[in-house]
Amino acid sequence: MARTAHHLPPSRTKKTTGDRPGAPWHSVILLDLRYSARCFAEAAHHSHRPRPRAVRRHVDVYRFPRHNRDRGIARWSALEERRARQRLRTQVGLIRRLLSGAGSELALKSSDMVDVTPANHRHSSIWFA
Repeated sequence: MARTAHHLPPSRTKKTTGDRPGAPWHSVILLDLRYSARCFAEAAHHSHRPRPRAVRRHVDVYRFPRHNRDRGIARWSALEERRARQRLRTQVGLIRRLLSGAGSELALKSSDMVDVTPANHRHSSIWFA
């Protein structure tokens, strides 16, 4: 699992001091390696492997459930993602039944017009929490 701001142990976080209104509950500094488009272009030009660039991110946690590692967000996220996968399976199954039950000419003509939107997965609802 990727190390993200809400998965870091307490030893890696900095507690904020002061009881100012609107102050974050705690702050996190994440060090990460990222590739950029420029990095890939230079690597292709000089015929060597691309080298990632170090990125330092500072994240402030303002919500108490995030600070307290509340699992309610993860449960809600898992439920929403399960529902999205079920909707996708139902939609694809319906389309497959319609296309296989129709005549071969109709199936060929309509198969090009079918558009199935992908399910929002990979913890998408966590970002909206």
